[in-house]
Amino acid sequence: MRETCVLDRLAGQGVDTVVSLPCDRTQDLCTLFPGRFHTVDLTREEDGVGISAGLVLAGGRPVLHMQSSGLGNSLNAIMSLTVTFDLPLPILASWRGVYKEVIPAQIPFNRAVPGVLEALGIPYTIIRDEREEDLIDAVIENAYGEMRPHVALISPAFWEGAVEACPAAERPLPPRSRESLLEYHRKIREPEMTRYDAIRVIAALLGDEAVVSNIGVPSKELYAVRDRPENFYMLGSYTQATPIGLGLSLKTDRDVVVLDGDGSLLGTAVLPVVAAESPGNLTVVCLDNGAFGSTGNQPTNAYAQVDMELVAIAAGIRNTVKVHTPDELREAWETRGEGPTFLHVIIKPGNAPVPNIPYSPADIRNRFMRALQRV
Repeated sequence: MRETCVLDRLAGQGVDTVVSLPCDRTQDLCTLFPGRFHTVDLTREEDGVGISAGLVLAGGRPVLHMQSSGLGNSLNAIMSLTVTFDLPLPILASWRGVYKEVIPAQIPFNRAVPGVLEALGIPYTIIRDEREEDLIDAVIENAYGEMRPHVALISPAFWEGAVEACPAAERPLPPRSRESLLEYHRKIREPEMTRYDAIRVIAALLGDEAVVSNIGVPSKELYAVRDRPENFYMLGSYTQATPIGLGLSLKTDRDVVVLDGDGSLLGTAVLPVVAAESPGNLTVVCLDNGAFGSTGNQPTNAYAQVDMELVAIAAGIRNTVKVHTPDELREAWETRGEGPTFLHVIIKPGNAPVPNIPYSPADIRNRFMRALQRV
């Protein structure tokens, strides 16, 4: 069976995790992923870029699987994270819009995909039929050998004639019935801390945790408060802090802490994935100033409308707490149980006058990975 041969090739390349959002042209392959690999099921392809980055930083060897249209959702993350930090990212993309395509909406972007990838300098390989199956090995080898993204555009013709692994009508699903009950009463008080104040509290409590800090000023504030090799300072990649932290937590025994923001978390679909994976070593700290702090403090929907703790609860994260003061933050930190934990920290808008981080992307990556390898 062709799908089994592809899985064998992934295993032969040392792949240990498949990060995936399905395509109907590869539905049999998607059905078989969990039986062979740890499979992280996405709700948005872009999050898979960050999760894969975290897995790689912790020593994993993932493959990202998506429909080629999902590349459009992921290009900025690929360029600002994968390319900027020279991280490997093999992508198996079901190439829509070209071969026997019947959905008009699939055509405009997907026909342009090769040109888009060429313009960005992202290597790609077209795999047209089963005779080119060995090119999958070449894509993975190149991505990891050259420390870069490499996209396999796999034509639907590749799967033609393959024996169906399990007809859709016969694929069993677990029972869905459940009870959804929530009693929730919280008061969001006027904030007392700035983000810099909150980061100072957390930094003083850190042991050997791996920390991912959000883009822009938050990373610079963490650097100014307490620079350490275990800090992964993000330089770009809006919305990718928690995906990176999730990927890390799945491949390391260390506790992983993400310093994220309300704007970033409102722009991602990763919290349900965090809840589904349920890593016991992950703490997501939502530093909620109700604003896009690094771009001029424009209000977000969290300022007077959305309760970010309730968003986390609705996503399925059960260990949550809201804090407003340094003492509340210290207590929540010291009493937090097994994760995933979501700390909702209400803070004032505003940025501290801190310097830029002097490290190159390679410096940040290398010292962080060395720190993770130390016992």
